[in-house]
Amino acid sequence: GALIKPWLPTELKEKRDWDISSSERLDILRDFCKFGMEHWGADARGVARTRRFLLEWLSFLHRYTPVGLLEVLPQRMNERPPPIIGRNDLETLFASDDARDWLKISELLLGKASDDFDFVPKHKANSYGDSGGGGRGKVNDWG
Repeated sequence: GALIKPWLPTELKEKRDWDISSSERLDILRDFCKFGMEHWGADARGVARTRRFLLEWLSFLHRYTPVGLLEVLPQRMNERPPPIIGRNDLETLFASDDARDWLKISELLLGKASDDFDFVPKHKANSYGDSGGGGRGKVNDWG
């Protein structure tokens, strides 16, 4: 559950369902990128590695449906709600199951990806776009 809702410990501690905004979710991802670049470095290789891990995490995060859009609470882990249109463009982007949209989110946080960057999720759960790839070009698996 924490892969999809990293704020789950806060919900449990406060005994409430947190209707987290898309900007708060973006802040969590921004922190993740900051920590990734502190660990792997802010050079091209460190940014590529941070981007790779961020994209893998986004392949889980897209499954979260904001509390404010649910018809029934609580949402069960095994329920797949229909595709949603978020309350703003960023929330809709977060809900996309297309890896190209996850790449857009990574570019918001880490800058433009190189033209030879390619990303295919390791677990491949509902994450293929029409092109079958998801990214652009080809690069080794860990940047």
